[in-house]
Amino acid sequence: MRLIFLAIIQSILLCSGQVFLKLALQKMGTFAWKWSFFGSQLTNWWWLGCGVMYGGAAVLWFYILKNHPFSMAYPLISMSYVFGMIAAVLVFHESVPAVRWLGVLLIMAGCYFIAK
Repeated sequence: MRLIFLAIIQSILLCSGQVFLKLALQKMGTFAWKWSFFGSQLTNWWWLGCGVMYGGAAVLWFYILKNHPFSMAYPLISMSYVFGMIAAVLVFHESVPAVRWLGVLLIMAGCYFIAK
């Protein structure tokens, strides 16, 4: 049960990092190999959020790998796909077809069987 809880938190951190990355890229503007372009990215706070989320996910993943079987831990991080679909709907207002929701249900079923 502890592994499932940790995997959920780690998956949320991974998904949050991806959401922050997409928001940072949307705000980035047109890419240019100029100092002014890279300097302007220092005020794009979405990059900071992305780094913090990825850093937290990495540290938690280190802990999970050290203390739990790899054969259980690795498949459970596929829950990040589930949270990604939810973020697509809630944050980016994307419409998700039913076949993708079916895929999410299959992922959740797989996580259930791995945890048993």
